[in-house]
Amino acid sequence: MKLPTLDDVDVDGKVILTRVDINSPLDPESLEILDTSRIKRIIPTLDELEDGKVVLLAHQGRPGSWDFTSLEKHARAISDELGREVEFIDDIYGEKAKRAIENLEKGEIILLDNVRKFEGEREKKSPEEHALSPLVKNLAPLADIFVNDAFAAAHRSHCSLVGFIPVLPSYAGRLLEMEVKTLTKIMEMPERPCVFIFGGAKYSNAIKVIKNLLERKIADKILLGGVPANAFLKVKGANISMDVGDDEMVEINKILEEFGDKILLPVDFVIDGNGIKESSSLTANDEIGDIGNETVSIFAKEIEKASTIFMSGPMGIFEKKDFERGTKDLLKSIAESDAFSVIGGGHTVAAANKFGVADKISYISTGGGSLERFLMGKTLPVIEALTGKIK
Repeated sequence: MKLPTLDDVDVDGKVILTRVDINSPLDPESLEILDTSRIKRIIPTLDELEDGKVVLLAHQGRPGSWDFTSLEKHARAISDELGREVEFIDDIYGEKAKRAIENLEKGEIILLDNVRKFEGEREKKSPEEHALSPLVKNLAPLADIFVNDAFAAAHRSHCSLVGFIPVLPSYAGRLLEMEVKTLTKIMEMPERPCVFIFGGAKYSNAIKVIKNLLERKIADKILLGGVPANAFLKVKGANISMDVGDDEMVEINKILEEFGDKILLPVDFVIDGNGIKESSSLTANDEIGDIGNETVSIFAKEIEKASTIFMSGPMGIFEKKDFERGTKDLLKSIAESDAFSVIGGGHTVAAANKFGVADKISYISTGGGSLERFLMGKTLPVIEALTGKIK
């Protein structure tokens, strides 16, 4: 996959529209930014664009949600991380925004307001259709270059993500470039053994990811915890209180029949208020909080043997002391491993930060939906547009 990158362009003195993803967790009462991880990750791109005139486009929340806010506090947070001022402009593509862009000096950065305040932003259209929108028609004539550094939103064909690509020279920022390179390495050229670990509170998309990884012979072993493990065990006959859809049940059965030897499921669990139980002894009343000690040991041995490790989703309710061990010990095993390691997903990254191992992971992905689609083997609209595959 050949992406146009910042290696291919001279940014000196040019006006650069730059789409980033700084959508961040906020305090429900004060709306202060609680975690600046995504903001930190765009700094290398901004540093590289320092000789240009940078116009940042971004979003926070979605219309109707409590965290759908202006980006004024995000501008301050970027300024703090970058070490130079980023001016917030309370406008998206109106006269105030256009004047601010026209008045930019070399080395200056402005952040326009939440792009999702533009009603056409979230419409599902092709890049060419979005290029006809008022957002693109008003901003594109003022710019020389478009840079997309928003991997976490790359699975969406939204206006600010793809609409500038047909009308401006367009390039991947350093974060987007690194995400694609790293995930492509795992999907196409992993060092073996290659181990994938999935957990978390959802299972439907995990089934599609697991199927793709096994059918394409990418994964040598898949370790399951959290709700994905519960779904697989339920299909195998375990007495677990959860509903598995008919279609998902059929898919899980097919996966187990063809690739059962490559999938490791928990052999014991930590049960809320009832200690540790073997998987075969579960009752419908048991509230599973974490994988058990024996499962942790089995999984850790697979991690120790691996040369490539990917983890998405905690093994249990790691936010609670009684249920943190599975996630904590596996992340520590990954951190201590000599393998090339990647973690992704908000809760997994939060756990790595909580347990102090984030800096020992080879690569931390910013993607959520984009990461899932990539692992499913599906195309991402932003990548498609940048590589010229959408005509």
